[in-house]
Amino acid sequence: MTLSGHAVCIGADIDTDLVIAGRYLRTKDTSVWAEHVFEDLDPTLAPRLKGAVIVAGNNMGCGSSREQAPVAIREAGAIAVIAPSFARIFFRNAINVGLPVIECDSLVCGEGSTVTISLEEGWVEANGVRHPIRPLSGRMQEILAAGGLVPYWRNR
Repeated sequence: MTLSGHAVCIGADIDTDLVIAGRYLRTKDTSVWAEHVFEDLDPTLAPRLKGAVIVAGNNMGCGSSREQAPVAIREAGAIAVIAPSFARIFFRNAINVGLPVIECDSLVCGEGSTVTISLEEGWVEANGVRHPIRPLSGRMQEILAAGGLVPYWRNR
């Protein structure tokens, strides 16, 4: 799987409450979540996520274990999230909902840079420089290729 999109840069220690505030979880309408994703971090962010690769700092997705956070990001149109480290429950929830999450320690890019990711070959490229990523297991890549855990099991 190769992905390419424009970088949207956010900071470190982004907790799931900043991804999608609890006040929007009274509905199961994921378009509402997408409309308000990252609203408390930056109210202008959600419209810029279509086709984006979110480049975050350490500890992306910390806080609660709400699986609505990666769903909100995916529904807003982001194609992947790259960070040096993720909260483990967020990482697994993202894989389960079909949102690629990439661990990369060395990626340096700016807002709007084109970012390309090769999950099979294990690299991410920005500004003409390739950086190694921590590889996802074959099973995780299969789940992502299927669009998430539910479609993965339905197709087996």
